[in-house]
Amino acid sequence: MDNSRGAPIPANRVTAGRQSRALGVASMMPLDTAEELRQALEEHGIKADVHDGYGLALVSVWVGLVVWSDGERFWWRTGWDARRRRFVYAWHPALDPRRAARRIAFRYANLRGNGSLPELIAESMS
Repeated sequence: MDNSRGAPIPANRVTAGRQSRALGVASMMPLDTAEELRQALEEHGIKADVHDGYGLALVSVWVGLVVWSDGERFWWRTGWDARRRRFVYAWHPALDPRRAARRIAFRYANLRGNGSLPELIAESMS
């Protein structure tokens, strides 16, 4: 990782909003990565809200599409595994918010395209 002058940033220092992690891997603060993702989603014409607290940040994109960030990665629900009775998640490194936004934009289009709003919301809209 380089700073603005091209010099390497030591992974064990806190520099320009970055925090140190185990194994010398530097990562962004969760709120910073969530905001970068929000901006990248805007490039796809998708408006989203960012919320933070308790060491995580959330990007609220659409009904049933919330993206979490811990500063190292983004993750979001992609479906339900009926056999295991648990949600299925996708994840993407937080250092690449543009590609993550592209993947999330596909999920967003899928959710909007199938028109499946939760019952309570669908009832309130009718």
